[in-house]
Amino acid sequence: MAASLVSARGLVKTYGSGRAARRVLDGASLDVAAGEIVAVTGRSGSGKSTLLHLLGALDRAEAGEIEIAGERVDGRRERELTRLRRRRLGFVFQFFHLVPELTGAENVLLPARLPGAGAGAADRARELIVRLGLEDAARRLPHELSGGEQQRLAVARALVNDPPVLLADEPTGNLDAASADLVLDLLRQAAGDGRAVVIVTHEPAVTATADRVLHLRDGCLVA
Repeated sequence: MAASLVSARGLVKTYGSGRAARRVLDGASLDVAAGEIVAVTGRSGSGKSTLLHLLGALDRAEAGEIEIAGERVDGRRERELTRLRRRRLGFVFQFFHLVPELTGAENVLLPARLPGAGAGAADRARELIVRLGLEDAARRLPHELSGGEQQRLAVARALVNDPPVLLADEPTGNLDAASADLVLDLLRQAAGDGRAVVIVTHEPAVTATADRVLHLRDGCLVA
């Protein structure tokens, strides 16, 4: 069996306090193996994005344990978490989050220019642009590109530091069917290269491409 690259146990997260408190995660647990795509579904506001932010060290749980590619996330200092995010995690968001003043190539290269970026990241960025057929998009600014081109650039950016874990939050939510299929193919390729991929989604096409589908209900993940 492939090694688990994502492991979470007993995650608890509450928003608000007093009578307004709302516990969105209440003991959620998850394991994702290398080479596996796991889709997480649930009603709006159920805590899907919160779960992804905890796994990606963008937020902290009140209780529980998280391990990403053999490194503990919970209890780490922010500087250590920043380093972990750069080396172990790639993020793909629904709204692309490309820097509008930078060309497509410059956006892909951005993580490679941060302190602590892995060796060879700049060469890998150029290879990804060619592999994904983005040579023309790489020369243009985001506002000149289609949603599909922007999201493909965002996937390339997420992969530029060769992370073992890829997290995607509604990555096809703003795309037409053809563009969504291209992005799903890229995520499938990312898993095929030995990464663990976690996708938060409400799209049937995404759940259809996943190896497993988990539903977030009452703060817990169920099959």
